[in-house]
Amino acid sequence: MRWGPAVVRPERPGDFPAVRAVTAAAFASAAHSAPPVDETGDPGEAALVEWLRADAGYLPWLALVAEEGGAVVGHAITTRGWIDAAGRDPVPALGLGPISVRPDRQGRGIGAALLEATVRAAEDRRERLIALLGDPAYYGAHGWEPASRHGIAAPDPAWGGLFQVRLLPAHDGARGTFRYVAPFARLG
Repeated sequence: MRWGPAVVRPERPGDFPAVRAVTAAAFASAAHSAPPVDETGDPGEAALVEWLRADAGYLPWLALVAEEGGAVVGHAITTRGWIDAAGRDPVPALGLGPISVRPDRQGRGIGAALLEATVRAAEDRRERLIALLGDPAYYGAHGWEPASRHGIAAPDPAWGGLFQVRLLPAHDGARGTFRYVAPFARLG
């Protein structure tokens, strides 16, 4: 799909080194990036993307890159998540993140294009909702709302209003605590 100057498409194995570089650069100066977890010294989010690809919750159709002129300039990965409620089976949902845009391309709509493409792909698959941890001002402008407003608790109560959801047409009112795939817990 074309979004302004960027083309958004599913990632391919040949993109992995560029995705790592974009993620590392995007989180290098982020106020709340995870500390390095491997010998590269890259922010933890760069390793997290690789861990997510190796997890059973990896959804290749929701691991997207934005490219301009053949160069990867953005990336978003969305994995399987669940809403856990006492006495009920877990309800499938989606967890978005990390989402990264190369610093020199930020502020040009690439992140918004990745968000929109993610939402469209999830709607096409009749997913219920997408959850994320991020800046409410930015994500709120793109349709995300505080998860607590919809009876969905963050995995960590300290996240408060930073934990947000985007309800999709297939949402059936599921309530409970959101659970990400296991690699997220490795960041500590």
